Order: sequence, then C-alpha cells, then structure tokens
Amino acid sequence: MQRISVTERPNLVNVAAEHELEHIADQGITGWNESAYYQFTRRQIEEDLTGPVEEIENLCFEVVDRAVNNQEVLSRLGIAEPFWDYIAESWRNGEKNLYGRMDLSYHGEGPVKLLEYNADTPTALYETSVLQWEWLEQATELELIPRGCDQLNDVHESIVNVFPKLDIRTMSHFACNHNIEDDKGTLDYLEECAREAGLKTCSIAMKDIGLDDEGRFIDLDGDVINTLVKLYPWEWIMAEDFGLHIPSSGTQFIEPPWKAILSNKGLLPLLWGMFEGHPNLLPAFFEDDPAAATFANAGSYVRKPMLSRQGENIKIVHEGKIIFQSGGPYGSDAHILQEFHPLPALDCGYPLIGCWLVASKAVGLCIREDKTLVTGKDARCVPHVILD
Repeated sequence: MQRISVTERPNLVNVAAEHELEHIADQGITGWNESAYYQFTRRQIEEDLTGPVEEIENLCFEVVDRAVNNQEVLSRLGIAEPFWDYIAESWRNGEKNLYGRMDLSYHGEGPVKLLEYNADTPTALYETSVLQWEWLEQATELELIPRGCDQLNDVHESIVNVFPKLDIRTMSHFACNHNIEDDKGTLDYLEECAREAGLKTCSIAMKDIGLDDEGRFIDLDGDVINTLVKLYPWEWIMAEDFGLHIPSSGTQFIEPPWKAILSNKGLLPLLWGMFEGHPNLLPAFFEDDPAAATFANAGSYVRKPMLSRQGENIKIVHEGKIIFQSGGPYGSDAHILQEFHPLPALDCGYPLIGCWLVASKAVGLCIREDKTLVTGKDARCVPHVILD
C-alpha cells in the first residue's frame, strides 16, 4: 500500500457543482482530497482485505445467531426487552440486509484488524461509489495516473442489483433526519439506486412519519409505509415512543432489525469472546467485565461508547497515558475497551480503510484521512487504485 501524490483535476469547481458538493477555494471539495491516491496490489485487495472482511461478516452472523437465542446477550448490548422477539424473528425469517462498512487498520502487510463495523447507518457511500470512480476514469484520461489502474468499486452496480432481491413489492419510503447533511446525501443516493433498479420511491423525514388507527406507519399523504429504507440508527428508534409501535406496524425495514446487534460496538467483545485469537480481531471487553480491568492495567487500549457516531467520546490510552480524547454526547453511556492498534502514521495524517459490503459481499473500498488517530467529522476521502 503506497500513498502517491498526484495532480488534481483542473475542473474541481465544476466537479463539485455537478455533484452538488461544497467547494472552497484553496481547500477543494469538502470531505474529498485528490491530491494523492493509495495504490494496492491485487493480492493485497483479495487476500488482505476482501477475503478477511467476508470472513468477519460470517463470524458476525454467528454472533447474531447466538444473540437472538440468548436474551442475556441482547440485554448486554443494551437492547430494550420489547424488541427482543422482534429482532429474533427478523433474523429467523431471513430478512435481507443491504449494506454496511467495516473500518479497518491496515499497514500494507500483515493481517488487517477490525476496528468497528458500521452495519446500520454508514455514510461516505456516494464519495466511494460515484466520486471515486469518476476520478479514476478522468485521471486515467488526463494521464494523471498510470494506464491500467483498476479500483475495488462495484458498489453502485451491486446496490442496484440487490434492491430487486429485497422483496419490496410496493412503494418504498426513504427516511432520515433531513437536518444531518451526510445522512441525507447518502440516503438520496440510495434512493437513486433504487429507482435505477425499477422501484417506486419517495422521501420522507423521520419526524413526519405518522401512525394510523390500525397502528400502521403512514406518510404525510396518509399512505401506508410498507417498506422503510432508513438512515436512522436502530438505537435512536428504539429509544423513542415511535419505536414501540414498530413490532406490530407491519413495516419492512431496511436495514433489518437484526442489524441492531451488529451496529453496536458491543459486537467487538462478543466477537473476541467467541473467536479469541482470530488474526483479524482485536482483544475487546465490556468495560464492566472483570477481564477489562486486567486488560486496562496493561496500559494501552481504546475506550469506546457502545453506541456512538463520528468518533465521539473516544479515549486512547497508550503506555498508561491518554494520547487522544474526543468530546460528544455519549460520555455517560456504556463503554467497551479494545486493544490499541494504531492506524498508519503518515505525513498527511492517519488513513482508515473502509471496506463496503453489499448483501454481505465485499465490493468497495474507501480511505478516509484525518489529522488524529480517531477518524471524525473532518476526515477526507482519498481515492485508491489497484495496480500490479
């Protein structure tokens, strides 16, 4: 894995306008950096990344199967009891998932390490699927990169192909908090893919979803919401009064309810407990587990809220000293401890590898760089190529 400097395309202002993205003079497109790219070999992609990611996905399914058959596990994850049967039924009925992103630490050699799994509401999808692929085509045409470069990027085609297999028979509604720009942009792109797949769709804000006299969810026109593609975390839904009506609503949700198990960072200690020593996993423990105290005394670990977003309320301790700590609204929530496995330290910052899964198949790669060891809101996507 090499980071290679490259000349930016000369028309970035027009690129930003075409994609309805923000462009700032002397800074470029917000959240995007094409002054460099990462170069991988085919072997690195297939053996070090996609193969292990799909193996981890199968391990995650074993965790889900254990959880839905063990209420103590669901309780350990902080999932409220009214949703236990609902989640278990969604798994046993084989409700299909759409997409997710595993975040990984990778130094170009040796086993990749899972840092966390954004299994329910991952963003940066458009930058990965559309902006990155367009850069590859245009950079090749402009001879900014070598001829013959490829990319791990079958994201768009995979999503379009999967939507018809999700058993959606009527209008599908797409919902999120419209005030969260990243969520709205990602959801709009998913809706575009659904339309390309031949589905009838409409957009609605989560706050505008209502309930009819029969306990069914309805939109502002009073139409029943039979399928809801949401970019709104399951834990938020389950914490609201709105959520208590979900099990009896008859609405099909994408992502399915069982994804609530995988989008919880409690997944990490569950994975370690079931598959201790796996080369792609890091030791991890629930903070109140007696083993966590011994682990913490070793002096190097990351403390993470079980439910959080965008790198908030993360603390990194290395050799007994706090070397990073972020703020946020999740400080009083339940936490886990995970072994500290730092991202590569480059002059540009710290690159985090994100591997996208669509229908549980690894189909795309995005790299986000941040100035700190924890990837947060200010991270920028950097494109990649495959060249042997």
